[in-house]
Amino acid sequence: MITIDAKDIDYKTLNARIRQEIRKGEKNIHLQNVSGHRYIGDGIQGNDISIHIEGVPGEDMAAFMDGPKIIVENNAQDGVGNTMNDGKVIIHGLAGDVLGYGMRGGRLYVKGDVGYRVGIHMKGYMDKIPVMVIGGKAGNFFGEYMAGGLLILLGLNSKDSHRPVVGDYCATGMHGGIIYIRGKIEEHKLGKEVKHFPLEKQDEFTLKPILSDFCKEMRENYDVFDFSQYSKIIPVSKRPYGRMYVY
Repeated sequence: MITIDAKDIDYKTLNARIRQEIRKGEKNIHLQNVSGHRYIGDGIQGNDISIHIEGVPGEDMAAFMDGPKIIVENNAQDGVGNTMNDGKVIIHGLAGDVLGYGMRGGRLYVKGDVGYRVGIHMKGYMDKIPVMVIGGKAGNFFGEYMAGGLLILLGLNSKDSHRPVVGDYCATGMHGGIIYIRGKIEEHKLGKEVKHFPLEKQDEFTLKPILSDFCKEMRENYDVFDFSQYSKIIPVSKRPYGRMYVY
């Protein structure tokens, strides 16, 4: 393992150093004093590479990443996992807006709350199924235009007990994939092209190993396996806005 101190260096220098160490064959990289450094892990390939971050990384962490594992022992900013192809990101804090935009594969776990437009345009690619688990609550436009993969929202760990588990316009334009939400969903919060349904046995088989892995990575023993508390949101149309664009 190699340790890189990010204090007093800019994001370009930090990312160049990370890539240099990977080219030399380093598999485990520990970053200290990270403070808003952007683009960490972007485009890096290799499922045997691990990047451990102390501090708060900047925007677009793990964008286009293909295989590595990134662990953040704090909060993260916007754009995590943008078009990520494979790998795993674990955030032991809060995260910002637009997580997993166009995400094609891999897993993204957040312990706390997230912002707006999380999971938008998420999609599977070939045999890949992207998975995102949010331990806390989410803002507006959760799963907007989602085309594939799994979004799981647990409603735990939130610092705002009065905040609803999910904001308005949830799943607006969704035409693929599945959203699982633990907690009550008011009908008016959902996009008109989706409906929510109770879980079936197959949903439980899908969720159990994912939630177990989430608890393990977060080093917590969460009580999240009562599936009667969940709703499943799925689209009822494959082309929800087709009439707006064609005659």
